[in-house]
Order: sequence, then structure tokens, then C-alpha cells
Amino acid sequence: MSDPARLRDSTEILLPADAIEGLRGELERRFTLTIRREDRRVRIIGSPVEIKSASDFLARNGISVA
Repeated sequence: MSDPARLRDSTEILLPADAIEGLRGELERRFTLTIRREDRRVRIIGSPVEIKSASDFLARNGISVA
């Protein structure tokens, strides 16, 4: 059986709310994602493939998702 925490790690990115400021539109254009603001955080949800690609995109733009 899959570990829920591991599955969640491969399907979402959790960042401070202002981390994707200026990049949200580009993320939504390039990738199939759901982006939800939650208080002081932003949750980016997608398939493992989309999350991996979005993570790479964010890293290229100086945002650490580790």
C-alpha cells in the first residue's frame, strides 16, 4: 500500500503565499494545476508529472520547493 505522505509529496507543492507572485499566471498557462491560497500559504496541486515539471520550472525561477 502507498504511503499517503509520499503520495501527497508527489502531487502537491506547499509554499509561502508570496513565493509565486509574478509566476502564477505562467504556471497556470504551462501546466495543468490547481492553485489554492490558504491563509499565508499557496498549495499547488496536480498529477505527479505536472508537479515535477512545475517544481523544475519554479527552481529555474529561483524558488526552492524542497
